[in-house]
Parts: sequence; C-alpha cells; structure tokens
Amino acid sequence: MHVCSFIGKIDVGATTRNDEQERAGRRRMEWDSIEDLGLDNVLLLDRMNELDERDVLYPFALDELLCRQTGRGGPAICHIWRHPRGFVMGLKDSRLPGASEAERLLQADGWATAVRNSGGAAVPLDLGVINISLIMRKPDVDSFHFHEDFERMYGLIRHALKETGCRVDKGEIRGAYCPGEFDLSIDGLKFCGIAQRRQTHAYIVQAFVVAEGSGQERAGFVRSFYDKAADRQNASDFPLVTEESTASLEQLTNLGAGAGRAFVDALKGVILSQQTESGLREAEEKLAMPTSEQILSMAAVLRARYAIQEKEAD
Repeated sequence: MHVCSFIGKIDVGATTRNDEQERAGRRRMEWDSIEDLGLDNVLLLDRMNELDERDVLYPFALDELLCRQTGRGGPAICHIWRHPRGFVMGLKDSRLPGASEAERLLQADGWATAVRNSGGAAVPLDLGVINISLIMRKPDVDSFHFHEDFERMYGLIRHALKETGCRVDKGEIRGAYCPGEFDLSIDGLKFCGIAQRRQTHAYIVQAFVVAEGSGQERAGFVRSFYDKAADRQNASDFPLVTEESTASLEQLTNLGAGAGRAFVDALKGVILSQQTESGLREAEEKLAMPTSEQILSMAAVLRARYAIQEKEAD
C-alpha cells in the first residue's frame, strides 16, 4: 500500500508542483486557517447513504435548484453524496464521434449515464467515490473569481485531510481522467477533481474524491470509454488517461478500508467548526428543500439540454 509523504518531507518528483506552490505561496498561506475559507454557517446536506435514486442526474438537479435558492438569499450548503454505479461525461466528451455508442455500451452494462452541466470530463461514480458540492452566493452579479472559488474547495479538502499528515497538492496530473488545473493529488497521484457551475447570483463547486478501492482500475475504465468514444479522433480532443496517474485515499493515506467514511466525518468536522447556534438556526429557516418531483423535473430538463446528439450517417 502506498503511504503519503508527510508534511515537510521533500518530494523529489514534484518539481512542477513545487514551482506552482512557490508562485502561489502567498495566496495559499491565506487559506491555512479554516476561518479564511469563508464557510461560516454553511448547512450540511449529507446524502451519502441515500442511494435509491437511479438517475445519476438527480444530485446535479438538486444542486441546480439549491443554487437558485442560495442566489435568492437562501443558505450556503455543502451537499455530500454518492451514486452506486454512474458514469458522468463532460460536454466535450459528448461531442466525440463514438460517444453515443460508448454510452449505449455503458448502459447495457448497468451504468447510469449523463452529461453534466459543469466543467470537466468523464468520471465514473461508485460507492467508493465521495462527491461534494459547495453551493454559495456570489458577492455580486459581476463576480468572476473562479480561482478563488476553486481554492475554497481545495482548502476545505486539505483541512479535512490534515490529520492524515499528508500534503495535498494542486495542479494538473498528467494522464489523470477529468484533468484540470485543480487536480488534487498526494505524492503525484490524483485522488480528486474539481469543477464549477455558475449561475447569476450563486455558484456550485463540485468535487469528486476517489476515497476507496483502486484508482488505477477507475482510470483504466475511463480510458476504455475514450477508446470507444474517440473512434480514432485527434488525441487532442480527449484526455489521454493512464492507469498509474490515479489512486484512492485508501491507497494514499493511513485511513484504511473505511477511508470514505473517515474523510466525510473529517469534512463535516471542518464545516461544523464554523457554525454557530444562531447562524445555523437562521440558515435552516431560509432553506426550503425541493421536492422529489421538482428535482426529477429539473433532471429531465438537464438531460434534454445536454444529451448526446446522434451523429448523422455520412
């Protein structure tokens, strides 16, 4: 089992990441305190064990509705959820020439599939993957502080893993699935990706955390999707995924086989530490949970809007 380098130990293979850390050193120091994350009285919505809803768009639709409510003066929310067998594609994935056929093969194998309305690329979901949605109000309509919002999620996850003694780095990991500037990694192996969805008055930062099981197997599975979906397309149009790029918290830390539960408990501890009794009461009074019918209706809208378009025959 791989065990992380401890804080302060030199990671000789992380030159690129260390350069990034030096460039952003002052900015990162600002997030070293939990109080600096701006998570005062964020409501926790723990749906980690609500697994009956088959539609993988259900939690994304719930996020969409909650974000609208937050934008109208509702509370900030941290939504934690899982899906037992889902495969979520990015918009760019959906335009690959073989995407429709690749999706049909996934569905035939029992996977619930969808194209999401936030950024990023293909991600497989299962019970070992923890999903976090941080839903917060924008300071003003013209706010375009994309990086600061990503940094907030990075800071939250970094604080949640602080007790493991592992250093959590950010920066794109070559060969990882759903690659991006805010890949989170330990010793050069990605365990988390972050995407964002912005509305007029509020935004959602979404993270998937590979907590348990094999990160390598998931990476291999995503690569097999691209082998089918790309259909000999130019390699610059999709991520070139390699198995050795990704690992789970179970593999990277001392959290063990129960890494998912341990991580969620630590994450909730960070959120709870920033709640006050009066602030929490006020936030709860502002929350009006969408009904299941409203969520399913929004999921249908998202599916129609972002569905893979069938390619016309030549």
